[in-house]
Amino acid sequence: MSERQYELLYILSPDATDQQVNEAHEEIQGIVTRLEGRIDKTDNWGRRKLAYEIKRHKDGIYVLETITGTGELMKELDRRLKVTDLIIRHLVVRIDERQKIAERMQAERQAEAEKRRERRGVSAEDEARIRRDRDEDEDSDQDEAEA
Repeated sequence: MSERQYELLYILSPDATDQQVNEAHEEIQGIVTRLEGRIDKTDNWGRRKLAYEIKRHKDGIYVLETITGTGELMKELDRRLKVTDLIIRHLVVRIDERQKIAERMQAERQAEAEKRRERRGVSAEDEARIRRDRDEDEDSDQDEAEA
């Protein structure tokens, strides 16, 4: 099976302690490691208000994990998270396709910008210098207006 990149967002009960949040992360990390995947990034967003009430909770502790692994790994994670009492909601999204599309669109935009510069006879360095000079002029005008 091919490895893909996923985002796992899970919301823990607002009653969870820092130790319980770490234990939940370690449990997920253990599953990922056992099934030969890897956690690329963990981002703890902290306590946030929920958009709507979930299991009588109005807020929760959000954690975002970026995981590289197989579909089987994500199925097992999904199964385990459904039965974990501390986690009140979770969502798994495959992101590698979105990244490829975004990179392709960025490359197309850069190619179009280069074509426009060539038609105008302006190099990328000249354009960057012109923008920098214009931004500096705007900043100095704004400073004068504030004085």
